[in-house]
Order: sequence, then C-alpha cells, then structure tokens
Amino acid sequence: MLTALLVAAMVLFEAGGDVLITRGMRQIGAVTDFRPHALLLTIGRIMRNASFLGGIGLSSVRFAAFLILLSYVDLSIVIPASALIFVVGTFSARFLLDEEITAQRWIGSCLVCIGVALAASP
Repeated sequence: MLTALLVAAMVLFEAGGDVLITRGMRQIGAVTDFRPHALLLTIGRIMRNASFLGGIGLSSVRFAAFLILLSYVDLSIVIPASALIFVVGTFSARFLLDEEITAQRWIGSCLVCIGVALAASP
C-alpha cells in the first residue's frame, strides 16, 4: 500500500511540478538574449516567479518520494512506474495548460500505459 501511495505521489507531484514550471516560464517569456547580463536578469525574474518556485517545490517532493521508494523497491520497478508521469503530464498539458495534443501523442501515452502494465506484472 505504501509503495502505491509513493508511486502515485511521485507521478502526481512531478506532473504538477512540470505544469507549474511551464506556466512560470510562459509568464517569463521566451529567452532570446543570451548575453551574461540579460541571462542574470532573466534568472532573477525566474527566481521571483511563484509558479516556477511552486513547481520546483513539487518536483522536490517527487524526488523525496523517489528516494524513499528506492530504499526498499527495486529500481527495475520504480523506473517503469515513474513512466506514468508521461501520461499524467500529457493529460495535464491538455486540460490545465490548454495545449493541443495530437492523436499520435495520445497513442504514445496509451503505449506508455501498456508498457508500465507489462513491466509491473510478475
């Protein structure tokens, strides 16, 4: 039961972190000036962006869940289970960020689900 909860936390927190980081970077805008001073200004804006910082926080929780899982579950189980992040991330991108997801990407997400199911079975 604990393993399932940690995997769910790992998947949900990583997807949530990715969504918030994406939202934050969209709020910052495209990085087009790569001169050192301009990059420092951009980094300053990033470090003051609440969405970005929230995303980093959620990703940190995901990493903690990952470490706890690795302390007692084989890596060959944890890695395939973490692939569900791609599925949840695709749904999140579509419904939280209003991204257009092609049929090819939906099929890819379904294939990831099938792969996780195959890898998780004994």
